[in-house]
Amino acid sequence: MTERKFTVLKGGLSSPCESDRKTFISAFSTNTRLMGVVGLYIHWEMGIDGLSSDFHQFFYLDAEEYGFETYRSIVGGDIAEIAFVEQTLLGGLGGSRVDLSQKEACHLVQQYAKMNRRLNLPLPQGRREYQFLLDAEIEMTPEEETALFAKQCAPIVSEYQAVNYFLMRAFSKDQDAAEFLREGDFPLDILDQTPAATLCKNTINPCENEWGLSYVCESLIELDTSYMLILSELTVQAYKVVSFEKRSAMNVSAAEAALMLSRPEFITVYEILSSPEEFDNQMIELTASALLTIHDNGRLFLSFHKNNDHVDKQIFRLNEDVFGLYYVTDFGQLIVAAYSVAGIHTLERDLRKSAVAKHLLPISKYEFKEPVLYEFIQSDFEEFEDFIDFLKD
Repeated sequence: MTERKFTVLKGGLSSPCESDRKTFISAFSTNTRLMGVVGLYIHWEMGIDGLSSDFHQFFYLDAEEYGFETYRSIVGGDIAEIAFVEQTLLGGLGGSRVDLSQKEACHLVQQYAKMNRRLNLPLPQGRREYQFLLDAEIEMTPEEETALFAKQCAPIVSEYQAVNYFLMRAFSKDQDAAEFLREGDFPLDILDQTPAATLCKNTINPCENEWGLSYVCESLIELDTSYMLILSELTVQAYKVVSFEKRSAMNVSAAEAALMLSRPEFITVYEILSSPEEFDNQMIELTASALLTIHDNGRLFLSFHKNNDHVDKQIFRLNEDVFGLYYVTDFGQLIVAAYSVAGIHTLERDLRKSAVAKHLLPISKYEFKEPVLYEFIQSDFEEFEDFIDFLKD
């Protein structure tokens, strides 16, 4: 790995607090509010005792359950460090950046902090650094709040997208977002007294009737410990939902839900020819934009699509935001997986073009009717081929 040099500035700059002088430079949020989560970044110039430095703040804001969930900060101008934190915290959200004013950024932090208080959730660590944002006196007019909300939402470009986003937000009881997508007089609590739920899959069937075109939807939702299948009908005008009617609801088992969510998985297995340290150094660039999770027998890198276009489909699956996976085992194998032929070919091509190619020997390729990689990760098998033999037996 490249050695990073850090300069320690005396006078407290390495540990920002509310008493330090801060000058606002810029801010942005991701336009992913309709997915239920927003990433926020604020850049300040900070000074005390005649010294100055850049101060970068990152916020992970969840509108469904966790409110102001995660906070990270960096003092200084290490571009690689800033990019790493941004990618780690915000890289899996998809969407694009939208510029915010200081007032808008402060309001967002305060808004989600209020959600934490309402739900009795603790604020994340580092409060000493962001307390000045909570203390700022911010007044937003209703028009300004509406404009700020719209900024955080990616443009709706199809009626399929409008339907999927609306159902996603309504099932999760995210009233602000569902209201943003509604243009009609009908209740938003479409699940009645049931708790908030996650839309796992939605199948849209266009239907002609005497009033024009409507959409009959079959929605698989996940509650805390169970699944339900909801049949509903919606109509859309100008990318807004103008009517909604729930036709039926039925419980489904976990096995039935798994069958509904099943999709093919394509896997290529490589033998790693170099030492773990040398291989890891070469993998850094390839997985720089991936999300890392640590498991008992290896490390999993999730590569996400750069947008949320999977919402703009007649058949929506929540987990289709993942483009591909790299699993580096502790026993000398690299397992690459994708959910389409085009996807696995892209991952293989990226590997061949990367510096890591000379450290790999392809040994097998598989196509499965349903995903198996996570089962292997959770198993005690060291070699993927042994795991497949076990499945065959």
